Amino acid sequence: MIEREDMNNWKKVRVGDIGKIVTGKTPRTSIQEYYGGSTPFITPSDDMTVKYIKSTRKKLTTEGKLSVKNCILPKNAICVSCIGSDLGKVVITTEESVTNQQINSIIVCEEEYDIDFIYYRMKELGKVMNFHSKTSTAVPIINKSQFSDYTFMCPEKYIQIRIGEILSAIDGKIANNDAINRNLSEQAQAYFDELFIQNASVEWKEGILSDVGSIVAGGTPSKSNQEYYTDNGIAWITPKDLSVDKSAFISHGENDITELGLQKSSATMMPAGTVLFSSRAPIGYIAIAANEICTNQGFKSVVPNDNVGTSYVYYLLKQLLPTIENMASGSTFKEISGSAMKIVPTVIPDDETLKRFSDFCDPIMKQIQKNEQESKRLVELRDTLLPKLMSGELDVSDLKI
Repeated sequence: MIEREDMNNWKKVRVGDIGKIVTGKTPRTSIQEYYGGSTPFITPSDDMTVKYIKSTRKKLTTEGKLSVKNCILPKNAICVSCIGSDLGKVVITTEESVTNQQINSIIVCEEEYDIDFIYYRMKELGKVMNFHSKTSTAVPIINKSQFSDYTFMCPEKYIQIRIGEILSAIDGKIANNDAINRNLSEQAQAYFDELFIQNASVEWKEGILSDVGSIVAGGTPSKSNQEYYTDNGIAWITPKDLSVDKSAFISHGENDITELGLQKSSATMMPAGTVLFSSRAPIGYIAIAANEICTNQGFKSVVPNDNVGTSYVYYLLKQLLPTIENMASGSTFKEISGSAMKIVPTVIPDDETLKRFSDFCDPIMKQIQKNEQESKRLVELRDTLLPKLMSGELDVSDLKI
């Protein structure tokens, strides 16, 4: 534990006093010349689950950037989403960037504050912001003034640096696992393309998706009956779970269901290795069941035939996604029905080629799963340490990661 005299050196600071606060702005969307350049334009819909923003859906031209010149952020600015369900998410810029008006950013005064420490401090504070936002029925918004007035306890800079180093080391290991998995997935995808697209045989027969596996839908137990839901029961997945967890493998979602809930719904148990495919809102989230699992009605999942294998079906569904989307119907939102999913056209490779692919890709998928499991453990460790480090509960001088 940190000694009391050390804690006495921690001071309360306002967010607005740790640097310059910048509220973003959207360049006029009616001017096409403002978009399509090289400057990242960050919005809450971009991936703000990572420490450093990797990519953005939109980029600005020089003209677009200069149209909001007072909102230009330098490298290492800390961006905090301040609206809706994304409220409290935090990322760091890796280059000169601009955000929209739903994000408040901090250009940290580096003479007094460590950027890594402030990033993790804002992640912890983001949870408070998100909690406070849920006290209103309206869409939660935190403006620049409110954002600036949030306070937190802050230690001397040398302690800030040590805390930042500890948490960054964990995130570095997670990022390394992610990079390895991207490389592994690219290898598997390249081999799929080589075998089944570039060198597809004219002798392979034409078939439909149900020829490679069983198509299984799902169901939702009544939300009004608490006996149907539990914290630790039968794994039950919704599309929302896959929107939050981008992993290739999934074992549990936000909610589990009970045996009674399973019996009283149309949810169906599926074995490990089943490839989950969201069929609406949106179409095309894909993941592999790490264990026995069931889903809500927002899925049309594929239980692969023994001679086909999970790896093939996983990459096949990625390739068939445009076809499936075109076969979907609906006015409010598109959905692919079970009957339509079964007849999605595909070619059926011979067993020998399928085995070659499985022999190559199955070890890759196992390594991806192993890396994802390690990263989840590291996330749990980081999230356990974070509040203890930020409160001064842990002595950072002897803490090793």
